[in-house]
Amino acid sequence: VLTTFDLDEYVHAALRAGASGFLLKDARPDELLAGIRAVAGGDAVIAPALTRRLLDEFARYGSAPTDDPRVDRLTEREREILVAIGRGWTNGEIAARLVLSESTVKTHVGRVLAKTGARDRVQAVIFAYDLGLARPSVR
Repeated sequence: VLTTFDLDEYVHAALRAGASGFLLKDARPDELLAGIRAVAGGDAVIAPALTRRLLDEFARYGSAPTDDPRVDRLTEREREILVAIGRGWTNGEIAARLVLSESTVKTHVGRVLAKTGARDRVQAVIFAYDLGLARPSVR
């Protein structure tokens, strides 16, 4: 989504509808190109100005932890990976902290996305927040 509207409800609706990116029209050309490339490569991107507000909003109003059959499909390791994704860790950070190779992490991330039905990491983060598996860290 590329928009002039810096409204939280637009961001929430777009991400829940499956958007892999949300950028504002005041983004510099290099930021816009990087965002397009990231989404085309299977990653996700959110305008930096919106990221903190989005995390704060989910922390305040995210749904209470609930049971979800998609979580039951995950192995213990895949659940750890989902929690790490929810914390915003990169594949490299997950690999270092869980003592795995990055290629193994990529495999687990792919399985987590497939089993949860998440289209990308952004949707996996939302899923983890909705279930209470992740919360933003206090700075």
